[in-house]
Amino acid sequence: MRTTPSDTKLTNLFLDMLAAEQGAGDNTLDAYRRDLTDFSEFLGRKRQNFAGAGTDVLQDYLADLDTRGFKSSSVARRLSAMRHLFRFLLNERIRGDDPAAILSGPKRGRGLPKVLSIADVDRMLTRAKELTEAENASPQQRLRAMRLYCLLEVLYATGLRVSELVALPLSAARRDARMIVVRGKGNKERLVPLNEASRQAMAGYLAAMEALRPEKKNSAAPSKWLFPSFGESGHLTRQHFARDLKELAAASGLAPRLVSPHVLRHAFASHLLHNGADLRIVQTLLGHTDISTTQIYTHVVEERLKSLVRDLHPLAEK
Repeated sequence: MRTTPSDTKLTNLFLDMLAAEQGAGDNTLDAYRRDLTDFSEFLGRKRQNFAGAGTDVLQDYLADLDTRGFKSSSVARRLSAMRHLFRFLLNERIRGDDPAAILSGPKRGRGLPKVLSIADVDRMLTRAKELTEAENASPQQRLRAMRLYCLLEVLYATGLRVSELVALPLSAARRDARMIVVRGKGNKERLVPLNEASRQAMAGYLAAMEALRPEKKNSAAPSKWLFPSFGESGHLTRQHFARDLKELAAASGLAPRLVSPHVLRHAFASHLLHNGADLRIVQTLLGHTDISTTQIYTHVVEERLKSLVRDLHPLAEK
């Protein structure tokens, strides 16, 4: 008699497929695991499982999410996880049907991204630069300030995802580097240009690291990461950088809740478009596979077109 695989085993098989066939990163896999674990726990309370659940119990789960106060965006994400899972189970012949195929998600408008103004970003860069020049700072404090300034300059210059930024290799800081190779989602590589300010920030940060190196006894070989740490990954974590960024925002007179690495990525894209960059170029720089993902910024283009017509059309004032 054939034994029905447990939800945990099916989840692991599904995640293995995402990693192997679609190149899903750790953050994506963690998100799927959390969502499917919650779904499995709900099914368990109903004495159901992935292999036998019907459409009705899936609809009950979506209703339960709504009762628990989940936002429509979170419900839609859980539904997406369910759809991918059951499609996988159908393709693997673990199930003979797809109970999620006819489900409809919550209606939601796509919200505009939070965007900092150019003046806001300039305030943060200025404050970060001031911290690197503090006279009473210890060498370790100065190094941390140089690292934060470097991270901020590179992020605003390139629009990298935070996971791509903190995992930059040391080779990205070569003196003659005009472009860096970034490994993004799905293990895909893309070329991203560096501006002079980001190159100078990296040079200053590397010099600060070298200045501290002789003080370390029996120091190991230099890390392969541009932003090394003693953690498991070997490089600075996304969470650590996000905390430092919020502290810098507060020191710059900005509301910390409005500032994050992703908000600065949005600022990079929006400011480029506002100044006339082509949407396809921004898509390439951001590493978006589909132009529809980049089109969330079209409100910036629309506002710019309106201002051009208002300012330049001969009949605009009539």
